[in-house]
Amino acid sequence: MASSDGRRSAAAAAVVFPGPIIVGAGPSSLAVAACLRRHGVPSLILERDDCIASLWQRRSYENLRLHLPKQFCQLPYLGFPENFPKYPSKADFITYLETYAANFEIAPRFGQSVSKAEFDPRDGAWTVETHGGASYSSPWLVVATGENAEPAVPKIPGIEKFRGPAIHTADFRSGRPFRDKRVLVVGCGNSGMDVCVDLAGHSAFPHLVVRDSVHILPVEMYGLSTFAVANFLLKWLPVKMVDKFLLKMADWIIGDTEKVGIRRPATGPFELKILTGRSPVLDVGALAGITSGKINVVGGVKEITENGAIFMDGEEKEFDAIIFATGYTSNVPAWLKGSDFFSEDGMPRTPFPKGWKGERGLYTVGFTRRGLAGTSADAVNAAGDIARHWSIK
Repeated sequence: MASSDGRRSAAAAAVVFPGPIIVGAGPSSLAVAACLRRHGVPSLILERDDCIASLWQRRSYENLRLHLPKQFCQLPYLGFPENFPKYPSKADFITYLETYAANFEIAPRFGQSVSKAEFDPRDGAWTVETHGGASYSSPWLVVATGENAEPAVPKIPGIEKFRGPAIHTADFRSGRPFRDKRVLVVGCGNSGMDVCVDLAGHSAFPHLVVRDSVHILPVEMYGLSTFAVANFLLKWLPVKMVDKFLLKMADWIIGDTEKVGIRRPATGPFELKILTGRSPVLDVGALAGITSGKINVVGGVKEITENGAIFMDGEEKEFDAIIFATGYTSNVPAWLKGSDFFSEDGMPRTPFPKGWKGERGLYTVGFTRRGLAGTSADAVNAAGDIARHWSIK
């Protein structure tokens, strides 16, 4: 009885909002808020940090650029300015998002870290509580914290012994502080490659851990975006045929990556992305660095020591610093309660393109593993569906 009364008291104290509550203020949240506004539906955005797009503004490195042309990265109803470069920089993208928020009069409530969100069938509404003690209620909840909410750091034996700095890319800004340092970069995705290029450009000695096979494609093929070429071909040809063409072109343009110690997966790059969400790496200079010897490729790490690492083949090397370019994870299971729409890893159980709608007024945006294009599609769908229910109410 006490627990039930407590829940009723919390619900009674909640600020009732007529439109949907959106958790997070990244590109996904901005997109769905803008789409809702186009339908005349108000929304309330709760953001734990003090700015929009905190992943970009607070936890990304200086030389970060979009690896896809800007037309594939724009949000609904407002494109990038024509004078922006084909591949916008970090500063360009932040400017675009701030302009987007201002254009659609989106004003998140900052410093609102959500501790719990749960549906109350008695009220037919979602109650969202924050660590600061605030409580909000709405018939609709949009989960837009995204796939990249928390840094993911692997548990490597001995890491606690290492005497030098060991950081995630969330805390890496530039290679300048690592000049003349031997740096172990764990993770060979786009971030790992970017960090290695930056380190080498600042006279550091990066060693890139390549534990598994990985597809590396050129950013462009004779002036055309590889991503754009692939998307065009996929409209007309089977994915296996498109992958075969892309790999032949990649071998012609950037060479056989196995010659520098990087094996390709047996499954083609875009088939692999469709099956697993794992994107191919778009080369922005890392291969040239590897070929020239400025970036060294090493195998999987078995153990971290006080002064370096022992690799799976038994070789031991000394390092001054370790950078984990190991990506991020969703944090949804930590705060969304009473719903099995999300799996244990914080991703919707229903795959794209139908993973944007849950039960009882629950929606998700930004969990497609298909970048901002997938985000925009989810935002349009979720906002349209909420608007239909809004008009009925």
